[in-house]
Amino acid sequence: MSSDFVDPTPNVAHRPWPLPKRPWMMTQRWSDLLFLHWPVPKDAMRALVPRNIDLDLWHDTAYVSVTPLWISHLRLRGMPPLPWTSEFAEINVRTYVSVDGRGGVYFFSLDAARMLAVIGARASFNLPYYHAQMSVRHSASGSIDYESRRNEGERAATFSATYAPVGPITHAERNTLDHWLTERYCLYAVDSRGGVHRAEIHHDPWPLQSARVVVRENTMTAAAGITLPDVAPRSSFARSLDVVVWNKERVR
Repeated sequence: MSSDFVDPTPNVAHRPWPLPKRPWMMTQRWSDLLFLHWPVPKDAMRALVPRNIDLDLWHDTAYVSVTPLWISHLRLRGMPPLPWTSEFAEINVRTYVSVDGRGGVYFFSLDAARMLAVIGARASFNLPYYHAQMSVRHSASGSIDYESRRNEGERAATFSATYAPVGPITHAERNTLDHWLTERYCLYAVDSRGGVHRAEIHHDPWPLQSARVVVRENTMTAAAGITLPDVAPRSSFARSLDVVVWNKERVR
């Protein structure tokens, strides 16, 4: 890991609950991340999320998000970054859930361009990772051309878009939809026996910008059984965010 990674743990005033008392296990940097959010009827989402995880709703509406990004600086605590696993493209499909009052995210899929990263994340966090063919290209104008293609039979999925940041960096204000969608500090996953696990996450507040987006193809949500409404997604962009992750713990 290069020396420019910044451990965010000294900054905790924005967190909704205290940091875990045990040491974090992993670092990551999330770069050139695009948030695409759509409202979805809560009954449709309830049918897809395990019953022992509570839906987290915004004004009685569920949301689903597609988030392409670039991951780097990935390493386990006390270890250097490993070749072929520390830097890669990823795209995920998620919704918003809560367990015992702690709001977090639930992933329907996470596609990554590194097979070793896929295998490790499946084993460590019970997450639905898939290997995909992916490319990320930056233009001279500052836009990002992002392509992902998963070849998984009935679970095949494609995402193709060009996006760019627009305007100044801001931090979402509390009690707004953007804050509710982005300021999440844990993820939830279910093991093969139905047990619910929480993995805590910490980072500074999201440095958000408005985004200019052209989506050419998106079958990521359809592959998860989600029908999107015929509306433009709510979008935002984040250039870079350093993150630490704790090992999972069973909560239900």
